[in-house]
Amino acid sequence: MQTVNIHEAKSQLSRLIEAVVSGEEVVIAKAGTPLVRLVSVDQKPKLRLGLMKGKIKIAEDFDASLPEDILATFEGR
Repeated sequence: MQTVNIHEAKSQLSRLIEAVVSGEEVVIAKAGTPLVRLVSVDQKPKLRLGLMKGKIKIAEDFDASLPEDILATFEGR
C-alpha cells in the first residue's frame, strides 16, 4: 500500500491513477493521517469465501417455533 500526502497526490495524480488501475492500493493522507483511498471503478471487492468456516454453528432447532411466553413478548401481548 502506497501512502502519499495531498500535495504529492495533486502533482502525481496520473502516476497514482495508473498504480491503482494496475492493482496497487493508494491512500492519500493529510499530515500523515490517512483520509481517503483511491480505488479503480472496475475493481470488485475481494471475496473471502470460507473465512468463518468451522466457527459458526447453527442449532438443529434454529427455526423451531418460539415458546408462547417469548412469542407473546415479541408480539406485545
